[in-house]
Amino acid sequence: MWLHGASVGEGMSLLPLASHIRELRPGLAILVTTGTRASADLLGPRLPEGVVHQFSPIDIPAAAQRFLSHWRPALGVFVESELWPNLIAASRASGTRLALVSAKISPASWRNWRRVPGAARTVLGSFDLILARDGEARLRIEALGGHVEGLWDAKLAAPALMAVEPELAGHRRQARYLRLIVAVSTHPGEEVLVARAFAASVKDAPNARLVIVPRHSDRGPEVERIVRAEGLVTARRRLGGDLTSAQAYVADTMGELGLWYRLATLAILGGSLTPGVGGHNPLEPARLGCPFVSGRHVEFWPIYQDLVEADATRLLTGPAQLAEIMGRAVRGDPNLADMAFRARMYVSRRDEESQALAPRLLALIDP
Repeated sequence: MWLHGASVGEGMSLLPLASHIRELRPGLAILVTTGTRASADLLGPRLPEGVVHQFSPIDIPAAAQRFLSHWRPALGVFVESELWPNLIAASRASGTRLALVSAKISPASWRNWRRVPGAARTVLGSFDLILARDGEARLRIEALGGHVEGLWDAKLAAPALMAVEPELAGHRRQARYLRLIVAVSTHPGEEVLVARAFAASVKDAPNARLVIVPRHSDRGPEVERIVRAEGLVTARRRLGGDLTSAQAYVADTMGELGLWYRLATLAILGGSLTPGVGGHNPLEPARLGCPFVSGRHVEFWPIYQDLVEADATRLLTGPAQLAEIMGRAVRGDPNLADMAFRARMYVSRRDEESQALAPRLLALIDP
């Protein structure tokens, strides 16, 4: 079985699926492909025993044919929006069955595919199984000629983010008496918002610390300048800065969200405070029992709607609410822990639902 995702998020969502397939069919060879160096670095040490990773081929006929001739997959499983026409056509020609799971069509892709309806029908018609990410994706895929047999969201299937134990233990010692407000996966324009809210609400609290984890770690120097301009004493992780001696700490290293979610008194999910990004996965902090809030600019709306209705998170509408929730966290508001508990219960139920996918995929290749 061949499992393919574009980058880090999609690749990580394949880990529990690969593990479940290995449990159900230990003798089945499993290949995972992704297209970025970051995904390869993060997936490599986390893959179940016996599962192989390699980079996906570029979407030209010759490369696709060489890839398929070498690996000879019985089933190819594409995650989210990976619709590569040459690779899909070559797979069908070679006898490989295909599944598209957690399928989504972005507004831009939707507009492009509608200009070539025949090509859309051909590509989507190549799949033996399509499971859409949500109801909106289902409507778009079916309008383009695809046959959707149900829903399955890869974001609900990812494992809990890991943390390196020596690093976690060391930071827990440093943060023993601190309350950490962690702004996670921030984008340009968001760091100044969280820094100002922190300075306005809890700057003078001696046990309060603002930790900013930029989505792109190479922005560390830029983020440090932005935060320092708001009057906060700032340190950077990549330069060996100390968490205890600074009011704000820029965690500009990769692959450590699991560390910060475990340490956070409150997490603020980036990509959501300003429009254009669509937010980031709320189930990552939920799995680790970390209280979290988000801005209102999110694309994970069905999930967020469930979480908000369950009183498991809040969507903030402006700087005043951002400052208010920071102050509550620093004061040790017990309602935040209750909120985190409800989020964890929600994600536990959804994780159980996601287990149904592996048997369904295996049924496609059973004789």
